[in-house]
Amino acid sequence: MLMDATVQKPELTKKLTFENSVIEKIAGLVCRNVDGILSLDGGMISELADRFSKSTDPTKGIDAEVGEKQVALDMEATIEYGADARQIFDEVCTRTQRAIKNYTGLDVIEINLNINDVLTKQEWEQQSNRKKDKIANDVNDDRVQ
Repeated sequence: MLMDATVQKPELTKKLTFENSVIEKIAGLVCRNVDGILSLDGGMISELADRFSKSTDPTKGIDAEVGEKQVALDMEATIEYGADARQIFDEVCTRTQRAIKNYTGLDVIEINLNINDVLTKQEWEQQSNRKKDKIANDVNDDRVQ
């Protein structure tokens, strides 16, 4: 049996996708390291649930809509009293866009940040009885600076 030299191999079909929670986690870890952000908040129920768990969910306070090439993010945050909200927002946007692009190749096309509270660091520490997430503070990666 002779093989026909013109037979072509089938072309490989490839597709890389991300769960919303992966994008939310990247954004959460990046944003928790922005000066002036005390916490990303998921609302009252989420805050109560965190008080009974050993670690805070890094996706808390972030909702992502992930498409094939683009991402849109909605975030809720408590910021430090006296901090410039506009500067915090600009830094959140810059760092989040860079990190998501570097990790996933996706473009962030929309970021909505709602500031839901302003507290002094002392008030925040008293309220939460914890500092920023240990996991977020442990992130040391040049791609998200």
